[in-house]
Amino acid sequence: MIARRCIHIALLPLPFLIIFAILASIHSIFGYLSILFILLQIFFFFFFRDMPRHIEDGIISPADGRVMHAGDGRVAIFMSLLDMHVNLMPYDGRIVGMKHYSGKHAPAYGDVGENERMEIDVETDIGKVKILQIAGILARRIVPYIKEGDFLKKGEKIGIIRFGSRVEILLPEKCKLVVKKGQKIKAGRKIAEV
Repeated sequence: MIARRCIHIALLPLPFLIIFAILASIHSIFGYLSILFILLQIFFFFFFRDMPRHIEDGIISPADGRVMHAGDGRVAIFMSLLDMHVNLMPYDGRIVGMKHYSGKHAPAYGDVGENERMEIDVETDIGKVKILQIAGILARRIVPYIKEGDFLKKGEKIGIIRFGSRVEILLPEKCKLVVKKGQKIKAGRKIAEV
């Protein structure tokens, strides 16, 4: 399934693919170009996928990717081009604040202090949780599926970051992290328990 609000981007290579496929009957070079656009279309479908995830107990990972930091109540997850980029709600709660900050597009695996970001404040029964969706070097758009005042259950979709990025979650002190730096993780897997 294609991620919500991304079908128009996921289908971008298709018109070129059709044109080059038609022109391939005129000259073989267009046949090679149509093969290139077939591969590009497959990649776009793969990148903008929205796959179901098994939701575990506790506080879950909001994203697929590699854990870059796990400590002091903060988990940072880097999403490569091969990871699913739809982000999930880590715990039941109400969205009490959303703020978008324009900024740079430095690589998401490095210093992202000045990068474009969406900060989401969530009120939960365990205290305040903050989710940061951070755009990376290729990411040019953070697309939220939520708005202030929404109550979401753990595992519901909160948005997508298009083309490589990072998600961080800041948890209350009483939460015990169960992930480690360097670990590969899928959205929906437990990252902390209360």
